[in-house]
Amino acid sequence: MDLEKVKRKIRQGEYQFSHHAEVERENESVTVDDIKTAVINGELLEDYAHDPRGASCLVLGMMNNGRPLHVVLTMLSLDVVLFITVYIPTLPKWLDPSTRRPKGGF
Repeated sequence: MDLEKVKRKIRQGEYQFSHHAEVERENESVTVDDIKTAVINGELLEDYAHDPRGASCLVLGMMNNGRPLHVVLTMLSLDVVLFITVYIPTLPKWLDPSTRRPKGGF
């Protein structure tokens, strides 16, 4: 995934939210601005280039309040960013914002 292109598209306002991303955003009390800030200033954490559902990626960034945020996104065929889901990385799945807990681990 070309993260620089994604960032450019977000700056231009060319993004959409899946229903799931919108629900998760509200559940986590995350604003649209938090998501944009996290991705624009974030880093590519995982690239799912060969996902059978379509290429996507996981971006780690910081919200405006300094808390970490994970954003899974893809580029639609219309060259628009689609936010698939957003969440705050926490135990038990994440040991820290950039380290996934090993399966069957500790």
